[in-house]
Amino acid sequence: MGLCCPPASLKSSFLSTGAVPHLASALNRGITTELDLSYSPLGDEKLKILCTGLRDCKIQELCLQSCDVTEESCEDLVSVLTSGTSQLCLLVMSFNKIGDQGFAKLCDALHSPHCKLQELQLDGCDLTEASMKVFSAALRSGQSKLKKVILARNTMDDSGVEALCISLQHPLCKLQSLNLYTCELTGACCSHLKEALMSEYCTLSELELSVNELGQEGALLLCQALRRPGCPLEKLGLTRCKLTLLVFEELGSVLKSGTSQLKSLSVGLNKVGDQGVKHLWDAVAHPSCLLEELDVEMTQLTDACVEDLCTAIRASKTLKKLEMRNNSLTDASIPALVQVMQDSHGMQEMK
Repeated sequence: MGLCCPPASLKSSFLSTGAVPHLASALNRGITTELDLSYSPLGDEKLKILCTGLRDCKIQELCLQSCDVTEESCEDLVSVLTSGTSQLCLLVMSFNKIGDQGFAKLCDALHSPHCKLQELQLDGCDLTEASMKVFSAALRSGQSKLKKVILARNTMDDSGVEALCISLQHPLCKLQSLNLYTCELTGACCSHLKEALMSEYCTLSELELSVNELGQEGALLLCQALRRPGCPLEKLGLTRCKLTLLVFEELGSVLKSGTSQLKSLSVGLNKVGDQGVKHLWDAVAHPSCLLEELDVEMTQLTDACVEDLCTAIRASKTLKKLEMRNNSLTDASIPALVQVMQDSHGMQEMK
């Protein structure tokens, strides 16, 4: 972005109704490509006015997080996205009560060849599984350019994931990153995710499933998909997913298999202790393991793991970041951890 178009941040602004037309006019003149209005109580009326300026401007990134907008505003945003002149490629709508009907309107925009959206953030927007069939159809329409979507903190349920997985297997779906953090999922959704990840057309490289009750059976299904040569996943979040020792053993085996493309793995808040995480230390030390980032926060580690941990770091050619907070390590482990960080050329960060 050029110096003539610095980002415009109006976070937590209390704009009057009279001020909004002036902002819309300024946007129309192309003053910026990024506008952040998060935590500003715009409401539907002010956003409607603002959209008059958004229809024909240079804005590429628009953040409307927690702006008190509802389903009503989605119609105005659709008119912006489908205007033919809009450059908007990132839209943040998180923590607004747009609901299924509002989201359905946004999905209409994805069917338009004029819509340039590549990233859509809908964290905590009161969505349910009812939205997902409509969304799935949009993703495989051949017009959608979406590559990243955040659906965290919505009541997605397993049936919602099943609908999404239909599009993940479609050759016209371009989605690369899917965030389903705390969406009230169970292990039942993992058979559909496995099928999607096994598809030759799946382009998903990032999958966030943390804080869902996947359990052993669900996680093992995901591991089967990770073993598929060509499985595109590079980043996987499984924090607090009720994982077991057997799952950690299988994850370690997958990482050593030579077929896994995983570079980032989060498995914190699963109570497997030193015995479980040892499978990951062994994997990190293996020449076939590609992990660059590993999160094992609050997995009940003790000083007994430090020897294996240090051996893994010294052997790894790829590991750069390690998250180990909220475990039961003591001062006795500090000298060894300091020494291994000094000895390692690749490690950048250990928490």
